[in-house]
Amino acid sequence: MRVTSTTAVSWFVLAMGLASPWTTWAEETPRPAEQSSRRPNILMVMIDDLGWMDLSCQGNRAVHTPHLDQLAREGMRFTDAYAAAPVCSPTRAAVVTGQAPARLRITNHTPDRPSFTPDNPRLLPAPMHDQLELKAVTIAELLSAGGYDTAFFGKWHLSGPGRGRTELEPTAQGFGLNLGGCGFGGPPTFFDPYKIPNLPPRKTGEYLPDRLADEAIRFIREPRERPFMVFLWNYTVHWPMEAPEPLLDKYRGHRGPGLNDYRYGAMIEAMDASIGSVLKALDELGQRNETLVVFTSDNGGFSGVADNRPLRDGKGDLYEGGIRVPLILRWPGKVAAGVECRNPVISMDFFPTFAHAAGCELPKELPLDGLALQPLMATGNVAEDNALARRSLYFHYPNYAWHRSNRLGGAVRQGEWKLIERFDSGQRELFRLSDDLSEQVDLADREPQRAEALAKQLASWRQVVDAAMPRRP
Repeated sequence: MRVTSTTAVSWFVLAMGLASPWTTWAEETPRPAEQSSRRPNILMVMIDDLGWMDLSCQGNRAVHTPHLDQLAREGMRFTDAYAAAPVCSPTRAAVVTGQAPARLRITNHTPDRPSFTPDNPRLLPAPMHDQLELKAVTIAELLSAGGYDTAFFGKWHLSGPGRGRTELEPTAQGFGLNLGGCGFGGPPTFFDPYKIPNLPPRKTGEYLPDRLADEAIRFIREPRERPFMVFLWNYTVHWPMEAPEPLLDKYRGHRGPGLNDYRYGAMIEAMDASIGSVLKALDELGQRNETLVVFTSDNGGFSGVADNRPLRDGKGDLYEGGIRVPLILRWPGKVAAGVECRNPVISMDFFPTFAHAAGCELPKELPLDGLALQPLMATGNVAEDNALARRSLYFHYPNYAWHRSNRLGGAVRQGEWKLIERFDSGQRELFRLSDDLSEQVDLADREPQRAEALAKQLASWRQVVDAAMPRRP
């Protein structure tokens, strides 16, 4: 593992950004004091469809994200973090269970519809579950049994089609409170009344990220003797592209790299402000040092609005633009502050990480596909022998996305190398990410032995997790 300063460099680092004269709470926050030894609170923020390049601290000068930039300075920013899948539901299932989407048989955004399959396809999509089965062991169940108060706010998208299926929603999977979590993949609107089950109207015109942040703050402020675990899985920055009018006015004139849609920039800044309010509440309660904060996304940015460059492609594909995501961890005294971690990590790692932090023993019979991130959290320089004991990351996407143009396939990353295999043709693409982050130079013909070895490794992994495969028409 290599650790460097948090200075972000991007291909458009010299592009003109959007200046803001506003002073934020993050710029006034004092440095953390000594860390206590009690079990930490856990606050996990997962944004919907936020791309790897969609934060200022990631190098995007077209967006204003002061609160998350401050969080990155106070914590560790992971440069090589991956979502478990290039679409939302599989990644969400992977986070709450610690298991790969292929093992869970949740390999597409739910429900998987026949309309996603293109006309005259070479392959039919693999069969899958449209919901997270109740027999699954979730991190909320584990921590609730271990003495944590748990709450869920926002997008669940693991309870299948239909409205109000409470038997499959977060409260049936270990969360003591659920506001907004249902089978919806996106909100009908971001302004109250939202028409989201489990989120009653409160104030006409209220913006959804602000409402969810306020509800999370209300829960965090409740007097309690036990630590808490809050999942704030915001519906933003998913479609529809809606934001408060002042921010739309601010970004409307943007032209240039970093954004493909000015509305998206407004949504990102509004998202940042809402998260800033939650972080401010932790400070006001004196809980900063007692809380492990995690910020990430469920897949890469949607190319229709996000500018994912230098990454190739976006949401719905196995190129880096579809699966590489931002990740920031902050836990004063436990997580190194102001450093970058270049060790590849993935969504399944959160389950054992949270369990380890909470002092909860992992069920011995539970097959986990993630590793606890604690070996990467040390302050200062991190030695190579402290890196995670894992050779490769694996991806399995045997279904068609909503846009019907993606190609079914799998991928494996091992060190600096990444192989993508397309199921319809058997085509293999091999990239050396260390000097080809944009995946422009296919080395499969120049490195046939390496490509073959990685392909065999990927096939072997599919057998281990019993991955469902596409079928011939």
